[in-house]
Amino acid sequence: MEKLTFYAVSAPEKLDRIGSYLAERLSRDVVRHRTGYVLIAMEALDQLLMACHSQSIKPFVESFLHMVAKLLESGEPKLQVLGTNSFVKFANIEEDTPSYHRRYDFFVSRFSAMCHSYHSDPEIRTEIRIAGIRGIQGVVRKTVNDELRATIWEPQHMDKIVPSLLFNMQKIEEADSRIGPPPSPSAADKEENPAVLAENCFRELLGRASFGNMNNAVRPVFAHLDHHKLWDPNEFAVHCFKIIMYSIQAQYSHHVIQEILGHLDACKKDSPRVRAGIIQVLLEAVAIAAKGSIGPTVLEVFNTLLKHLRFSVELEANDLQGGSTGNANLNTSSKDSDEKIVQNAIIQTIGFFGSNLPDYQRSEIMMFIMGKVPVFGTSTHTLDISQLGDLGTRRIQIMLLRSLLMVTSGYKAKTIVTALPGSFLDPLLSPSLMEDYELRQLVLEVMHNLMDRHDNRAKLRGIRIIPDVADLKIKREKICRQDTSFMKKNGQQLYRHIYLGCKEEDNVHKNYELLYTSLALITIELANEEVVIDLIRLAIALQDSAIINEDNLPMFHRCGIMALVAAYLNFVSQMIAVPAFCQHVSKVIEIRTMEAPYFLPEHIFRDKCMLPKSLEKHDKNLYFLTNKIAESLGGSGYSVERLSVPYVPQVTDEDRLSRRKSIVDTVSIQVDILPNSIPSDDVVSNTEEITFEALKKAIDTSGMEEQEKEKRRLVIEKFQKAPFEEIAAQCESKVSEHVVEAVGWSLIFVGAFHGN
Repeated sequence: MEKLTFYAVSAPEKLDRIGSYLAERLSRDVVRHRTGYVLIAMEALDQLLMACHSQSIKPFVESFLHMVAKLLESGEPKLQVLGTNSFVKFANIEEDTPSYHRRYDFFVSRFSAMCHSYHSDPEIRTEIRIAGIRGIQGVVRKTVNDELRATIWEPQHMDKIVPSLLFNMQKIEEADSRIGPPPSPSAADKEENPAVLAENCFRELLGRASFGNMNNAVRPVFAHLDHHKLWDPNEFAVHCFKIIMYSIQAQYSHHVIQEILGHLDACKKDSPRVRAGIIQVLLEAVAIAAKGSIGPTVLEVFNTLLKHLRFSVELEANDLQGGSTGNANLNTSSKDSDEKIVQNAIIQTIGFFGSNLPDYQRSEIMMFIMGKVPVFGTSTHTLDISQLGDLGTRRIQIMLLRSLLMVTSGYKAKTIVTALPGSFLDPLLSPSLMEDYELRQLVLEVMHNLMDRHDNRAKLRGIRIIPDVADLKIKREKICRQDTSFMKKNGQQLYRHIYLGCKEEDNVHKNYELLYTSLALITIELANEEVVIDLIRLAIALQDSAIINEDNLPMFHRCGIMALVAAYLNFVSQMIAVPAFCQHVSKVIEIRTMEAPYFLPEHIFRDKCMLPKSLEKHDKNLYFLTNKIAESLGGSGYSVERLSVPYVPQVTDEDRLSRRKSIVDTVSIQVDILPNSIPSDDVVSNTEEITFEALKKAIDTSGMEEQEKEKRRLVIEKFQKAPFEEIAAQCESKVSEHVVEAVGWSLIFVGAFHGN
């Protein structure tokens, strides 16, 4: 060998003939099963290949590869391993000039076949599989370093290479228990374990993928997982995509996410568990890519997920409608639970993805999701709900609001206007989202996420009488001008939502807790003196509604409202720190503790609480009195004139479009007719009740002209939406005009009388 090597190096032009001769001898020995001579010939070829690097080596390489192919075609495992080892040595040689005509199609096919070896002897089978994986690794390295490396990324090659590697990777145990980037295998493991070696090769392949050929390497993964039914359970699928996301270049992450979304679309008719498995994989991919470059796929991810959420709810609704008795009913309930798995996976993915986006993108996603929520009577939502029915529509509303809740979690806006713009707040507080107690809970929780900019919500958890609010160490800042402007514009809308939310018949304990938290957060984050007065008016109005009970609420709900008012007034009195106000609230709570504990949250929301038969006979000392509150606040410099005006929720056009009973039907507008508007100790003041029927008779007369209708509409709208100060000023000017006119007529009358 030393002489042959010296001769080949000295006369490189002879390499072609040397290679041809050795190839001829080796071919003959392979056919005659002379294994010893085959080993000698391959050793000679290997050493000559390693020693010679001149341009004349090209023809010799052709002879060498021809012989490697001969060995791989033979049925002898030893010869296949020998050929593979020789090819790996060749793959590690850097050639001086590229070869424009050499192709490796045969080697890709052969090495891939060896990866699937089913030899009867386990040790030999493992040896052949390892040889096949190492051969694929050699092909990848050789072609990537070659100027013609693009050929290896062609689909016909990737469709063989990737499944072969995945087939061997399936032997890895507890893959899903790994946290973070999977560890690199040791050198010993690479040589002995096909699974570890295949995983290492798969990483190397993906790490070398560029922008143009990334998709060709990822698509065979889906085909393999589909063929072997590895989406349910999906531990191996998750493991594969973790490897993919950690191995590729970060800027290509969105390509993989797009491929997963595309496959989810392709599998939309598959079983729920398969779809849930794909969505779980998407979640893992997004978790890795969220901090990096998501690129233009942000809205596409949410759009696709919301589309599949609607599709899942539609399937669930169809199953419920088509369900029958017996076995069919059992199957329906099983499908129903499977669809809920899909829906929960989608919501989890939406929430995780949204919560990891920067704030500017997160606000866009919040608007995007809110635009999908079906609101009855409007066409602003962009989600097709024509096939869902009432039950399906409610279900999709709940799912979307749960998604929105997760996206808004942890969102901190500098001003409340940024967090709750009108285009977001209006549909969120829509009356049609108040039809169900669970919807109302989700709406309030979303509002809490956006309002609570100083993380005070955890301190307020649980509706209760707080002995000393100072112990909570509540964080707050001075109310900025933008927040004050927000409350002037949207405060009535928030009060209205809380007021009506308290009076719903299907409220449970959690609803009252969330309503209490809403009042407390508005007080902390958005309340100046004017807002504090409005909130106290709202609380007194709730107390009066529970006593009068125009809505015929059950006794539990009436006591629940009384308890909520007590908890909030106790909180707000300590927050504004007016001693007389605190004293009045404390006194009422003390009397309730002794005489009417069911008016306090610690008792009414406890199991088996004794309820009163009626509230009309209770002593007025059990109630918070407007005149006492006005007196205490007035002494501390508060402007308390508005406390004498009962709070009435503004009526919106959507109330009439909603399927809920209109608040104009149920909430009578109480107009104080006392001449001096002096606050009375009596809880129920003298009022004139104007119901919807009375208004209808007054407005909808047959002879009324169109112009008069429009004029009345403008007047009503002005009284609903205009600031209180503006209405008061206008009324005052009108009164002055009438007084002047009356005095004028009096003077004329007196003058005429004396003249006579």
